Amino acid sequence: MTETGTVTSKANGRDAAHSSSWLTVLSLTAFALLIALGVWQVERRAWKLALIDRVEQRVHAPAQPIPSPATWPTVSAANDEYRHVSVTGRFLHDRETLVQAVTEEGPGYWVLTPLQSSDGTLVLVNRGYVPSDRRDASTRRDGNPQGQVEITGLLRVTEPKGGFLRTNVPEHNRWYSRDVAAIAAARGLDHVAPFFIDAGARSQSGGGPIGGLTVISFPNNHLIYALTWFALAFMLTGRLIVTFGGGLFRRKEPWSGFVHEAAGGPDAVARRTGSDAGTIVEPT
Repeated sequence: MTETGTVTSKANGRDAAHSSSWLTVLSLTAFALLIALGVWQVERRAWKLALIDRVEQRVHAPAQPIPSPATWPTVSAANDEYRHVSVTGRFLHDRETLVQAVTEEGPGYWVLTPLQSSDGTLVLVNRGYVPSDRRDASTRRDGNPQGQVEITGLLRVTEPKGGFLRTNVPEHNRWYSRDVAAIAAARGLDHVAPFFIDAGARSQSGGGPIGGLTVISFPNNHLIYALTWFALAFMLTGRLIVTFGGGLFRRKEPWSGFVHEAAGGPDAVARRTGSDAGTIVEPT
């Protein structure tokens, strides 16, 4: 073997070792990331199960009065959404707002009507669904209760700005979400609660809105996601073992202690001695 060949072989060996080191680092990093994602999904699943249990308790609890104005700043989705509440007051039907909706009854509108309490405060009530042919309030006058009424339903937090890929356009009276602040401003309402109420089901008359259509659904696929991440980590581990651990189980050829060189070299002798002992060179 020439000196050039020896240098090239050593360089190739160093390059291979360098590539192997980088591959090992990247693989271990990917393994750690997959395990972290799996653990995160397990934690998310525990959080989601607790949320579902908490909401179920709120929905089926006895109705309580809505939060007082003094507590409005503290109302939040985490602490209050889907609470079973009740409120007494008088509807301001001339200030209602229609919000586009798709329900189990079909496409149409939610009818949001301000309810004024005896203390002058207002809360928007989603009275329920009406189809497109009932959009005009004149087609359902008999379904609009007059005077003092008591409404029970679920407390919902505001839905600012708009729906999916659709922005509310108050100046054109186009609403795609139940944005309490924007609706109150467009209707000239003051002292409005920062939440709204989804009214429960009521006996229908005069083509009035259909209440009780609140959909409570929390997708919970976190266990599947966790198993997927852990499975990928397991597969990566197996691949690492095959790639880097296979050599430990291969049978190595015994080293003879001799190097065979081609004949004709300038220092060719039958057998070298000294520091070159053990190297066989073919005579010319």
